[in-house]
Amino acid sequence: MAALRAVLGCRGAPAPHPPPGQCRGAAGGLLQRLGQWFYEVDVATAWGEQLWRRRLRSRNAYCAFLRDRYGDNVVAAVFTLSCGGGVRFEGQEHWIRPESRWRPEVLRLRDVPVVALDLSGSPITYDGLDNLVPLTRLQHLNLSGCPHLDDWALGRLHVFGNSLRELSVARCPHVTERGLATLHHLRELQHLDVAGVRVPSPGLVRILLEEMLPGCQILGMDAGDTAGTGTPTPSGGGKPPA
Repeated sequence: MAALRAVLGCRGAPAPHPPPGQCRGAAGGLLQRLGQWFYEVDVATAWGEQLWRRRLRSRNAYCAFLRDRYGDNVVAAVFTLSCGGGVRFEGQEHWIRPESRWRPEVLRLRDVPVVALDLSGSPITYDGLDNLVPLTRLQHLNLSGCPHLDDWALGRLHVFGNSLRELSVARCPHVTERGLATLHHLRELQHLDVAGVRVPSPGLVRILLEEMLPGCQILGMDAGDTAGTGTPTPSGGGKPPA
């Protein structure tokens, strides 16, 4: 009976607490493990960002070996197709797209000027334009929705001042009014799509663009657009550059 009472009495007794030093040691170990985990996450994040930047630079590298062997037109075509875009050569009505067997056709047309490029939504950067700026007959350039295109990149388009007729930089998140101001060099431009470009005063920027490019039709940045995002103009009448 005495043993039974001893057992029953132990059931209602509180559990013994570990010594204070042992508690501090356990908490310290947990904090140390958490700190190590956060450190490893930071290292992995930094490594992933570095790898992403390296891949972006690689995708925008200049194809010098192609230039030496096939010329500037093939360089621009191969770069555009590798970015998932489309190419049209002079005298052609159809576009060459990456899903087609484009390599034989591009090489066959290596002496024919490239007149249109569709790089919409592509990862092109300032450096990637090295593959395009040697073109002398480029008339249509679609750069809409390019996430890495910025004002510095737009400043390089002045080389197309004597040939470019249609340009779209719509919905490019890093393009501002500073980059748009550099487009005054494009003297032959007939159609400019800036819908979705974020500027402080879209109506005013549109007026400045119309004065800067008097013979050019501007799409986007209505005077009534107060959100600073630019919207397509209902009376524009044109369609975005091919």
